[in-house]
Amino acid sequence: MADLSCLPPDSLFLGFDSSTQSLKATVLDSGLNIVTTELVHFDSELPHYKTKDGVYRDPTVNGRIVSPTLMWVEALDLILHKLSVANFDFKKVLAVSGSGQQHGSVYWQKGSSQVLKSLDPNRSLKDQLQKAFSFKESPIWMDSSTTVECREIENAVGGAMVLSEITGSRAHERYTGPQIRKLFATEADLYTSTERISLVSSFMASLLIGDYASIDETDGAGMNLMDIKKRCWSKEALEATATGLEEKLGKLAPAYATAGSISQYFVQRYGFEKNCVVVQWSGDNPNSLAGLTLSTPGDLAISLGTSDTVFGITKEHQASLEGHVFPNPVDPESYMVMLVYKNASLTREEIRDRCAEGSWDVFNKYLEQTQPLNDGKLGFYYTENEILPPLPVGSHRYILDNFSGESLEGVKEREVKEFDPPSEVRALIEGQFLSKRAHAERFGMPSPPIRIIATGGASANENILSLISAIFGCDVYTVQRPDSASLGAALRAAHGWLCNKKGTFVPISYLYEGKLEKTSLNCKLKVKAGDENVASTYGLLMKKRMEIEKKLVEKLGHF
Repeated sequence: MADLSCLPPDSLFLGFDSSTQSLKATVLDSGLNIVTTELVHFDSELPHYKTKDGVYRDPTVNGRIVSPTLMWVEALDLILHKLSVANFDFKKVLAVSGSGQQHGSVYWQKGSSQVLKSLDPNRSLKDQLQKAFSFKESPIWMDSSTTVECREIENAVGGAMVLSEITGSRAHERYTGPQIRKLFATEADLYTSTERISLVSSFMASLLIGDYASIDETDGAGMNLMDIKKRCWSKEALEATATGLEEKLGKLAPAYATAGSISQYFVQRYGFEKNCVVVQWSGDNPNSLAGLTLSTPGDLAISLGTSDTVFGITKEHQASLEGHVFPNPVDPESYMVMLVYKNASLTREEIRDRCAEGSWDVFNKYLEQTQPLNDGKLGFYYTENEILPPLPVGSHRYILDNFSGESLEGVKEREVKEFDPPSEVRALIEGQFLSKRAHAERFGMPSPPIRIIATGGASANENILSLISAIFGCDVYTVQRPDSASLGAALRAAHGWLCNKKGTFVPISYLYEGKLEKTSLNCKLKVKAGDENVASTYGLLMKKRMEIEKKLVEKLGHF
């Protein structure tokens, strides 16, 4: 068996995360310890794009949310410049990989391939790629403007469950296939002038290799276009989406494969070695799975960021109308299963600003001073159209009369207009995680999990972690850095480098087995599982919440 000595001493592995609000970089050494990190925050450091939270919300089209494609290009320029100014030694980097926000798409103008191949190292990427895109704005995962296209695609292949069996998910508004179909139908000339369609992940990899990079099989499963079992484009899904699409998508590649050597542009401009390899980029959640070293089917991960996700691994693909299945990016023999929630950190911040004086200290004080179960107060809070459950923007508050915590017999919900601020804060957090537990159980995820590994910005909040532990009834672990996506990307860079060196797939555990506690990948116990009775009582509250949710979906649901 290989071990860490298979990575040359003094070598470095660079991982990026091109997320909704920022571009992050994490560098691992040959011992898999973090040696440096860097960040470009879009709103504050690239203010000329005038984004809010990294996006544009179109006031003229309900649910349309996009990001300026060129902003991502300039962010790569800037983050490499910041590393250079900090005297980072690019020559030691053996491999680069990355993470991209899932589902977002980029549309390359005809002739852009040649532009990529002939970049001038004396000029910025932004200056040279100004005219490279047929659509200047990229639809992203927050977009919910393609409901009609979703139904059209599902109907064309024989229904939502058939599409889920083929691609791993029913049609979702944020998925790339419905987004492409919408552009194909409404902007036919621009679609025709598009030479290549990339995901955010393969787009960023394309910049680094100076040519079009393949879409990887894991992120490609988030498009409603790929046959998840055969790992190739689905003829039925392609035909249901747009004409001439397969040629524009290019070939698929395994996530651990090498996309190519780094472009001469970066060799000459920043000092990378010419034999530095670029490993296929993948989606942010798959990279988090890698960074958390999630490998036991009984474990769950919860990522708390601009979106919240719950994910785990399984050996088999089972079709479902909710949740998502992707090929595991670091194990060809298993799958990643995932639930996604659009109302996450931005919704928590909205309640913090409205009810807790804009202060996390006040927010946490309210969580500490209110009782578990919140005296039967339940809340549903959506500042964006939600994915799971499929409910529109709005808030719904209920008080459960006669709720003792022992049974639901005689319990009636009563809708109210408002809660006091402390109750509102607890209703938000309890509601978010009761929903996650309920949908995870319904999707067949382990209940209770052996443990939960929490990551993302809010995983630094111990009050939130304590509530997760109480609601799910298990231990909660965290990693050294809350940004597991860029950490996972750096680890995948090392893994891809090793696979490339060996000429075949090598289990990623070879990099850290028996040495995990000595690396930056090590998870630490943060909250011990509490009283089983509390988790059981939360189970009753969860059941009542799901009854109310069902009524709301029947009345207001946008599917």
